[in-house]
Amino acid sequence: MKTFTAILHRGEPDEGGFWATCVEVPGANGQGETREECLASLRSAVKELVELNRAEAVADDADAELTDLVVS
Repeated sequence: MKTFTAILHRGEPDEGGFWATCVEVPGANGQGETREECLASLRSAVKELVELNRAEAVADDADAELTDLVVS
């Protein structure tokens, strides 16, 4: 489990809903009618992009090593 930073925005007054982005995962965004739906949408996008980026990063190098990196 990892913690990411979500930036949550309210939609335009005439549109309603919410939209969000993730600081640590460029390109990940979510939207929904409620705050919870929006964050669930963003959570799914973050997970998919992280998995895709990981797969692409090791696809070019059969000897690549995955290791944990802790930043404080």
